[in-house]
Amino acid sequence: MNRLILLIIFLLSISKVSYSQYTLDIEISPIRSNKGNLMLQLFDSTQKVIKEEMIPVKENKCLISIENLAAGKYAIRYYHDENMNGKMDTNLFGKPTEGYGFSNNVTGKFGPPPFEKWLFEVSGDKKITLKPTY
Repeated sequence: MNRLILLIIFLLSISKVSYSQYTLDIEISPIRSNKGNLMLQLFDSTQKVIKEEMIPVKENKCLISIENLAAGKYAIRYYHDENMNGKMDTNLFGKPTEGYGFSNNVTGKFGPPPFEKWLFEVSGDKKITLKPTY
């Protein structure tokens, strides 16, 4: 009987650890203007989009809270849709004319940085601050 109780306690403790859910708080600032929305995508480590958010800009920043994340590696990309046309606008050469960015505040030279550089670890509740490129 004692072995059964110990086994149940052990299994319950393992399940709590493996199914822990965390909150990711994201602050994106400074944003150039309060016009439009911020469009954000959260990816898992396999480059699958697991969450998409459209957040209004207030006080030249956006605050996003994503709940119920399992421990693991994630990545973020976002852009400031100032004119609310649903897409990231670019100039004749393909350079974005609206603010954009990636997790870890990584930047690319000729296009987006490699996905591996966007990845960050979630192993508990986490807060990150991102700064857009204009």
